Amino acid sequence: MAVRSMATRDREGTVLEAEKAKVKTPPMFKVLLLNDDYTPMDFVVLVLQKFFFLSREKATQIMLKVHREGTGVCGVYPRDVAATKVEQVTAFAHQYQHPLRCVMEEN
Repeated sequence: MAVRSMATRDREGTVLEAEKAKVKTPPMFKVLLLNDDYTPMDFVVLVLQKFFFLSREKATQIMLKVHREGTGVCGVYPRDVAATKVEQVTAFAHQYQHPLRCVMEEN
């Protein structure tokens, strides 16, 4: 969290008191893949590499987590970036006729 100092001045420009304004960091959102019984594992690995820039090894680990536990975190991003990733993955899966679901939730 950043702290910015602000001062109140009178007519002559003399500092009367110092105020501190707190700037909140924006909320972050997890992008998750959800398991289904139809999307091939190789396609999930491809999605993780293409849209989340993961190595094949890391993408495989996340794909296996999705397969075994039902969900897997692809990354954590600001709201607009997370929403864009969800849209991109959803459109890509739809283009290849896979029911892969990608969602986001506040971290």
